[in-house]
Amino acid sequence: MNKIIMLTGICAVLCHTGCISNKEKKEEEAGKYAVTTPLRIDTTFNREYVSQIKSVRNVEIRAQEKGYLQNIYVDEGQSVKAGQLLFKIMPKMYEAELLKAQAEAKATEIELQNTKTLADKNIVSKNELAMAQAKVDQAKAQTALAKLHLSFTEIRAPFDGTIDRIPLKLGSLIDEGELLTSLSDNTQMFAYFNVSEPEYLNYATDIKSRANTKVSLLLANNQPLKYKGEVETIESEFNNETGSIAFRARFQNPDKLLKNGETGKIQMTVPLKNALIIPQKATYEIQDKIYVFVVDKNGVVKSRNISIISQMPDLYVVSNQLSENDKILVEGVQKVKDDDKIKYEFIAPKNVLSGLQLKAE
Repeated sequence: MNKIIMLTGICAVLCHTGCISNKEKKEEEAGKYAVTTPLRIDTTFNREYVSQIKSVRNVEIRAQEKGYLQNIYVDEGQSVKAGQLLFKIMPKMYEAELLKAQAEAKATEIELQNTKTLADKNIVSKNELAMAQAKVDQAKAQTALAKLHLSFTEIRAPFDGTIDRIPLKLGSLIDEGELLTSLSDNTQMFAYFNVSEPEYLNYATDIKSRANTKVSLLLANNQPLKYKGEVETIESEFNNETGSIAFRARFQNPDKLLKNGETGKIQMTVPLKNALIIPQKATYEIQDKIYVFVVDKNGVVKSRNISIISQMPDLYVVSNQLSENDKILVEGVQKVKDDDKIKYEFIAPKNVLSGLQLKAE
């Protein structure tokens, strides 16, 4: 009987000891923090730039003569062809001026013919004949000028395009140079975006690592334009106030989705050579400064301020405040503080980053 009681007690003690051991093991595992190291890699990422979208050709259509607006042949938003009649200014006065010029030209021609007959008979001098010829030339010039003024009463499209707003109505008295409408050729569009001086220098000097000249356009509704664009040109001067320079990309616009004056975001693929990458979740921010916790060989955590070179979804590209050998805290950043001693589990950086948005080359 005593032996049974003793065996039961031993079993209870062993069971209790085993439960405590398992509990401590679970607590120990639960108290471990995940750490990793920065990853050195060649990669690419999409950098976004706010852009202003302009028609390849966009001109103001203005009146070249003064008068009453007699006819409007188009409507706002209408597509027109080159040479198509858009507006007509009442031409009566200019028709009368043309008739007057033509009559004067005819009179000078008759006078020239009479003078030539007299000059052949040596009745008048050759100088008088030359003067008569000059009067004919002057009258012809006046006639041509009158025709030109009359032609200005018809305003035609200089190229294929789309009509913008028409502010005036039929019968309006318009002055010379007054705006009638605007005409946009939206078959192709320009997207202008500003690039900082360091980015420009990297783009212009490092040919091997240069960003792809092909770019994407993210529209205001966060939907991408289905047509890729291409960087064509860079302006010649920096803006002293912003420290940036304007790039220009050209986009095809066969669906006429893009309009003059739209905004969007240019997405440019930028290569990163030998970049040092860490996950964003390994960082925390205090007063606009970014920090990570570095774990030393004794498991003590120390905060370290880092500089961000570039930012990608879920990732930071950091400068030389970190090295590939530094162990940084990935999980529990908000639970620890400086000089805390922790138990940790090392996770390979590629495993940490595998689920993040990184494209390795």
